[in-house]
Amino acid sequence: MSGAEFTIRSVESVSELPAEEWDALTVGANPFVSHAFLSILEETGSVGGSSGWTPMPIVAEAADGSLGGAIPVYLKEHSQGEYVFDHAWADAFHRAGGNYYPKLQISAPFTPATGPRLLTRNPALRGPLLRGVEEVCGANGLSSAHATFIEPEQLSAFEDAGWLIRNDIQFHWERRGYESFDDFLGALSSRKRKDIRKERSRAQEGVDIRVLTGGDIRSEHWDAFWGFYQDTGLRKWGTPYLKRDAFTLMGERMADSVVLILAFMEGEPVAGALNFIGAHTLFGRYWGAAIDKPFLHFELCYYQAIDLAIALGLDRVEAGAQGGHKLARGYEPVRTCSAHFIAHRGLREAICEFLERERAGMVQDQLWLGERTPFRKEG
Repeated sequence: MSGAEFTIRSVESVSELPAEEWDALTVGANPFVSHAFLSILEETGSVGGSSGWTPMPIVAEAADGSLGGAIPVYLKEHSQGEYVFDHAWADAFHRAGGNYYPKLQISAPFTPATGPRLLTRNPALRGPLLRGVEEVCGANGLSSAHATFIEPEQLSAFEDAGWLIRNDIQFHWERRGYESFDDFLGALSSRKRKDIRKERSRAQEGVDIRVLTGGDIRSEHWDAFWGFYQDTGLRKWGTPYLKRDAFTLMGERMADSVVLILAFMEGEPVAGALNFIGAHTLFGRYWGAAIDKPFLHFELCYYQAIDLAIALGLDRVEAGAQGGHKLARGYEPVRTCSAHFIAHRGLREAICEFLERERAGMVQDQLWLGERTPFRKEG
């Protein structure tokens, strides 16, 4: 696909593209669409091969070959690792005689964190980039393309292109000017303040919690965390997505963006949580433990994250998908958005009707959850 100034085309990997040009498209605002993160997944085999995630980024190239825009796109053979569930759509299309897979996925793999999906500093390229995705679907007979966890500022580009919009709910913590954890607690009801203080006290009893970043994270720390990550992955989704080498490379190439929080007992690591730092947001990603200690999960994943966000001057904490238990810990219900291009007219009509019904229920769910936050109620 060509235009007056740019050519839209698909390439085989992010790794083959210049890192400085790719990162200039987003000015480093989000770690999960950085060249480092996406190329690490490729280099370690976390995507590609038999993973069912085949990289095929779509780029907008100027006449001199420089990048003007890009979309992180993957050819998917399944719907695993996406956190926006379309298995029912796939089943319905298969029962009707269609092939839902392969499909295209626009996302940071295995990462339910909001961020830019149209990587360009030129808004005029957003439409051509999306048309490039649609043309890849048409040329290859693909059923659909899906963009997940789109940052709100980019949603209108998908709407203008006629993609179907789907909503979901996550739980995020908002700083609201707090200068300390006690400031945050002061905004809660008396009972909730007491509950959280008790949880933190019990979680920290007999435990040494260390916050590590940059060169402080050594190989033995990653080895311990890899064990925690594998245990959680095997219990939750069957096969952990990331390879061991991916963590080492993240520590090396993304040192300023990675924070590893480890809990030690008698000098040995027993649990850990991995976080990534964005321009305005702390993203909680992976957690695991070798012991079953009450409230340690809440301490490492939620309360330590709040402490860290305040210390770093960040606006919010995104602690991953699902988890209604986050509500009682001061994480509030927030709408997240995905966009879907459905090539088959009949499937598109059926999904459109489904989304209308789902959207109405989602609005009610968010209102219901919002009334049950632990914050003091006025009056």
